Amino acid sequence: MEKNLKRFVASHVLDMPKSGIREFFAIAATMPDAISLGIGEPDFVTPWHIREAAIFALENGKTSYTENLGLRGLRNDIAEYVEKNYSVSYNPADEVMVGVGVSEVMDCVLRALVNPGDKVMYHEPCFVSYGPSIELCHGVAIPVKTRPEDGFAFNIDEVKKAWQPGCKAILINFPTNPTGGIAERSQLQELAKFVKEKDMLVISDEIYSELTYDGQHVSIASIDGMKERCVFLHGFSKAFAMTGFRIGYACAPREIIDAAMKVHQYAIMCAPIVSQEAAREALRNGKRAMLHMREQYQSRRDFIVSRFNDMGLDCHLPKGTFYAFPSVRRFGMTSMEFAKYILNEAKVAVVPGSAFGEDGEGFVRASFSTSYNNLVEAADRMEKAIKKLNV
Repeated sequence: MEKNLKRFVASHVLDMPKSGIREFFAIAATMPDAISLGIGEPDFVTPWHIREAAIFALENGKTSYTENLGLRGLRNDIAEYVEKNYSVSYNPADEVMVGVGVSEVMDCVLRALVNPGDKVMYHEPCFVSYGPSIELCHGVAIPVKTRPEDGFAFNIDEVKKAWQPGCKAILINFPTNPTGGIAERSQLQELAKFVKEKDMLVISDEIYSELTYDGQHVSIASIDGMKERCVFLHGFSKAFAMTGFRIGYACAPREIIDAAMKVHQYAIMCAPIVSQEAAREALRNGKRAMLHMREQYQSRRDFIVSRFNDMGLDCHLPKGTFYAFPSVRRFGMTSMEFAKYILNEAKVAVVPGSAFGEDGEGFVRASFSTSYNNLVEAADRMEKAIKKLNV
């Protein structure tokens, strides 16, 4: 049998590393007694009324395709939700597209916008898919540093320093996975000015926006003159605990949505109708459950960050998301070495910061979307293991 089948794989895919999150947790999965602070998924089950909407849709025979852009009713609900919560108005007829999670929608947008060789900026540390998603479009990924001394918040000086001729867009994610960093209105106004000067677009992934604990989340699309230069990305996985439903959406000017729809049309066709019906229920009646989950996350955040600092892991207070990002530099270990040590010694799984780009090295990501009891046990185990390093 022919064994050298790698020669058929595209070179830009063959050389691309696998997700540092998933690869590490393949190891953790072999340890049944380990506590995982790794995968960024709510520990809450999707609220019953949302699940019931999906069941009701099935019972009523809703098993067909939908429009490529998504159910018109869902697009109407999305436009209403975005206008109410983010102060941006979109026409649901041709400025909203529903897809299979934010990752698929973002891929469609990038493939619709990026020509081979186009440069796209993105800030680090960041979600693992941003750089590879740009490169899979044959674009050039340009990282922008965020700094721990700023709480990994947005920094316009770093954007200006990283900019290069040929930069077509900048991809941002606030609040940020993995750091919990945010962008204040004044910082977004500075970015908006720079983007206009350089004639760029902004692709804004705001999947964690409802999970903002300190201050008010602001979308860059709401800044004067930015709706025309912005692709607003959002979804249901995090705030509504609907990871398995796989529903995300993009809001943008008609020309961009039309282009992204072409990619979505030929790659996916449409998101599952049952998930779209559940998403409608989430937008209409899901606020109470969402606020309850956010309250629980905030309590867990305060606990785990305090414990990390007490045990010698210098950790800023994330202002959003459900991730803490403590520093492990004082131990003289790489983030991967520390993560493996904690997994083997304490049976606690965290993600090496290097998985989120070069600027994540020296840190680990710990999700506090697990139960409070798990966090207490994980912190106790980690503290004992860290004391051994200090001997």
